Amino acid sequence: MRPAVGTIITITTMTDALARLLWFASPGFPTGGFAYSHGLEWAVEAGDVGDEEGLRNWLETLLKHGAGWNDAVLLRLAHRAAADGEGLDALIEIAGALAPSTELHLETTAQGAAFAAAASVWGEAPVAAHPVSFGAFAARQNIAEDACCTAYLAAWIANLVSAGVRLIPLGQMAGLRVLHALELTVQTVANESKTATLDDLGTACFRADIASMRHETQYSRMFRS
Repeated sequence: MRPAVGTIITITTMTDALARLLWFASPGFPTGGFAYSHGLEWAVEAGDVGDEEGLRNWLETLLKHGAGWNDAVLLRLAHRAAADGEGLDALIEIAGALAPSTELHLETTAQGAAFAAAASVWGEAPVAAHPVSFGAFAARQNIAEDACCTAYLAAWIANLVSAGVRLIPLGQMAGLRVLHALELTVQTVANESKTATLDDLGTACFRADIASMRHETQYSRMFRS
């Protein structure tokens, strides 16, 4: 029997979850990610990154040993703690404390707050660092943890490639080649973070951390970090 006109029907299927994940990770989802370069703007200014290969190497390092790794771990832990208020609160504090500079703290917390505000159309998301907000909310939306982690990292790195294309500058095809080259790294980091715990959090990208600090006083800037 067909439902009456005006009846609201909620259907939770794999297709629904995939569509939501694509929306939440889309550059069109209003988190303001386009305004941040994660210190890349200073790295270009200083000559650390100046061509396609340099951009690929810089971003691959960030994925493996920098914020990419930490974000993957935090997202997965938040996904698992979504229904544990006390555990999630502790994770929110840890995520905020991990940022090595003022601008990187702003980058992740401002995007997390913007994500939570936009996600309120679907439901409540915690106001926290972006990967924590994203992971916990995805869990509440019945989006699988593995898919959530891969999509988040892919969107994160795509935003930084876009920043690099504008800053260096590079052509769009060069940016796409960098994305293609980083596909395996994105999946590797997503897979390796699956068994990670709080003890595995940490970075070794000191030049990138310095870049974010130097960016705070950079004379001419396009980005907020």
